[in-house]
Amino acid sequence: MSSNHASNTRNWNRLNTSVVKCKACPRLIEHCQEIAKIKRRAFIDEQYWGKPVANFGDPRAELLIVGLAPGAHGANRTGRIFTGDRSGEWLYRALHLAGFANQRESTHTNDGLELFNCAITNVCHCAPPLNRPTHEEIQNCQPWLTQLVAILPVKVFLAFGQIAWRATAEYLRHHDLYDGPLPKFSHGAMFHLPDGRILLGSYHPSQQNTFTGRLTRPMLNRIFKTAKRLLY
Repeated sequence: MSSNHASNTRNWNRLNTSVVKCKACPRLIEHCQEIAKIKRRAFIDEQYWGKPVANFGDPRAELLIVGLAPGAHGANRTGRIFTGDRSGEWLYRALHLAGFANQRESTHTNDGLELFNCAITNVCHCAPPLNRPTHEEIQNCQPWLTQLVAILPVKVFLAFGQIAWRATAEYLRHHDLYDGPLPKFSHGAMFHLPDGRILLGSYHPSQQNTFTGRLTRPMLNRIFKTAKRLLY
């Protein structure tokens, strides 16, 4: 392992430890813990994670996926982002097809899943009530995104949904990476930054989008084909 890789891994692990210990949003912490006690009948015998969910992926990733928040009975149950729910099924299948993951399924933290040149984060690291974090709660998580981007050699940001798009764009603007108005979100939107990096937009692979056909598998696959082309 090179010294740079070792340094990235240490910083990555340190950051994730801090994320999991975060208590900045009492409403969210209480909600995560309450869901972990009540559980869903299908998972009644499982031990829920019930805490902030850390970043996942390659500590040297050039592709950074930015989602919204952990699912109440997905990542808040398993402890790994986009794991254990339908959104994760769609995401990891597409990542595997594009060569960013070693397998197409993500069911639990010890299932052997690895990502290549790709990392995943959320604008909110705790499962929020009704899947709707407040603006203040998103702002409380903003420093985690700042620290993560400082670690990763990101070339492409891929935002899942309008909230993630806006939060990523605001981060870029606030860090003087561009000084214009916020670019408009749409599926397939592409915004070129002055430093050569790129912000991509995609509909979130939530059941609300996939069940209604607003997002199809070919649409999601094309997004990752675009990301791969931009990286390589």
